[in-house]
Amino acid sequence: MQLYAGSTRQFIEDTTYNRIADQLSNAYLGYYGRRVSPSEHSSWVNSLQHLKNVVTEHELIDTALMLEYELPYCSQRIDCTLFGLDTSKSPNVAVLELKQWTEAEPSDVEGNVLTFVGGATRMVPHPSAQVQGYRDYLHDFVEAFREEDPLGLSASVYCHNYSIRDNDGLHAKCYQDLLRECPVYTKEDFNRVGEWLRRLVGAGHGDEAYQRFIQSPIRPSKHLLELVSQMIEGQRAFVLLDEQIAANNTIVDQIRRAAESSQKTVILVRGGPGTGKSVIALNAVGELASRGKHVVHATGSKSFTTAVRKLVGTRSSKLFLYFNSLRPARVPENEIDGLICDEAHRLRESSNFRFTKRSERSDMPQIDELIRAAKVSVFMIDDAQVVRGGEIGSSELIRERAEAWGAQLYEFELISQFRCGGSDDYLAWIEDVLELEGPSRGINYTNSDRMHFEVVSSPMELQRIIGEKNASAPNSARLVAGFCWPWSDPLPDGTLPNDVVIGEFAMPWEARDNKGPLAPDIPKWFEWASKPGGANQVGCIYTAQGFEFDYIGVIFGSDLVYDVENQTWVGRKEASCDPQLARSSGDFTQYVKNIYRVLMTRGMKGCYVYFTDRATEEYFRSRLRQDEP
Repeated sequence: MQLYAGSTRQFIEDTTYNRIADQLSNAYLGYYGRRVSPSEHSSWVNSLQHLKNVVTEHELIDTALMLEYELPYCSQRIDCTLFGLDTSKSPNVAVLELKQWTEAEPSDVEGNVLTFVGGATRMVPHPSAQVQGYRDYLHDFVEAFREEDPLGLSASVYCHNYSIRDNDGLHAKCYQDLLRECPVYTKEDFNRVGEWLRRLVGAGHGDEAYQRFIQSPIRPSKHLLELVSQMIEGQRAFVLLDEQIAANNTIVDQIRRAAESSQKTVILVRGGPGTGKSVIALNAVGELASRGKHVVHATGSKSFTTAVRKLVGTRSSKLFLYFNSLRPARVPENEIDGLICDEAHRLRESSNFRFTKRSERSDMPQIDELIRAAKVSVFMIDDAQVVRGGEIGSSELIRERAEAWGAQLYEFELISQFRCGGSDDYLAWIEDVLELEGPSRGINYTNSDRMHFEVVSSPMELQRIIGEKNASAPNSARLVAGFCWPWSDPLPDGTLPNDVVIGEFAMPWEARDNKGPLAPDIPKWFEWASKPGGANQVGCIYTAQGFEFDYIGVIFGSDLVYDVENQTWVGRKEASCDPQLARSSGDFTQYVKNIYRVLMTRGMKGCYVYFTDRATEEYFRSRLRQDEP
């Protein structure tokens, strides 16, 4: 999807007559269903005039141009992409990021810079690294760049308001290799950026290159579990973008330099479902381990950690621990260079449990044990994913304990959406319908080619749809459900009982942990997400959390229903079969809302839902727009 595409002749006319920003705004409203922010509209008015001047002065009159192209499977958009033949008459694509920056300072974190953006001075990736990410992402996903006779692909940045000065943050010596690959052009580089474009796309025939690009097949989306081993071996499996780059740079830089400082460092990385928290965590573990650093990945998820250990093998399995593995009796203070805590919302008050040896028991809070164990502690967190009593992880708690330890604190928020088809709208809609942040604002959702949402009329239909998805692309879809049915041990013959029963529908939950031998064709509990046999079982929140699939089918149980008369959500403990959650002293309704938010955001391309409560089903249906594109 792009908000604007056409010839440079048309672009020059639309910009000269001050139509271009309004055209983009109207296209934005039509596609996203909401108005563009005033700041983004202003940036179009400003930056596109500068681009028009370059295109006009350097006579790029037979070139095709595309504005605000949305990357595949991602919510991030590229400012400008131009198409044409280069000086050797080969078809080429030039990615150009436009920035209104007026100044930038070097950061104490290698790879990042400081600049005034979003109303404050922030640490962001060097713009060459940002546009390099866009270039590499396109190369990974658009087949036209990988064909036998591929399109050429280059990228640069045009900071049209920026003048080079002393202590310049963009052209420091450490960035020279990056700048050679993806140059940054400044206010005084009007002719240089024009020459760069003329060399790449100035020989015309832009529409031919554009058509090859826009009609090119898109490679399938990447799945985290399939690429874990590559990442742990230090190979690049995922391209990081924008704020992901800034966070990753900080993690790698601070852990690499951990021995140089006696002060502890805490890095807090916040982000919703599908924003790349686990990708950054695993990428950093692999990169740092390959450099010889003592780095550990820890979670509170037994299913995720066990699955990853099996995938990476015994040689690397010691890189992956649990939060409660780092008690003082086991790990000396500052023993670890970098501790990367994924899903930090699952932190508990204490690491002690009933089987903890007396000699290993500690009265230290679990988060303090983690900060104590490492020179640099990294916490990946989604504050809205706390789904059971006893889980206390929060951004506020991490900030408080970092200060108590006298640690230097870095904080990042991940925005770009990579799951749910890259649809920020879908996630915002789910959160609004479930009223996770207060009363609903009335956001409705329109299905798109990015993320499909559908309410189905029966659990048998849901099972059929998920079965068809798996038949088309093995292991691409799963069924999950709220914990509203009992969870039994395996039968004596190693098969699983059909616990999830709704009328004529009957399926088993995934296998319980260490509850007896299983038949040969039944995956163990930690293999539910990765083995094909998991498609014949229903997953619960504790096995689904942390995993992703192309398509997810959700049975929305009666533990959370919508009260139409009072226009509010009601959590029903009596409908829950989760013993720990039912006994919880916390806000049961909030926990169950969080659970269904997690379940309905496991899909990368689509979510299908069956509701056991008719009023809840009708409420969801009422929040879907009917004017689908």
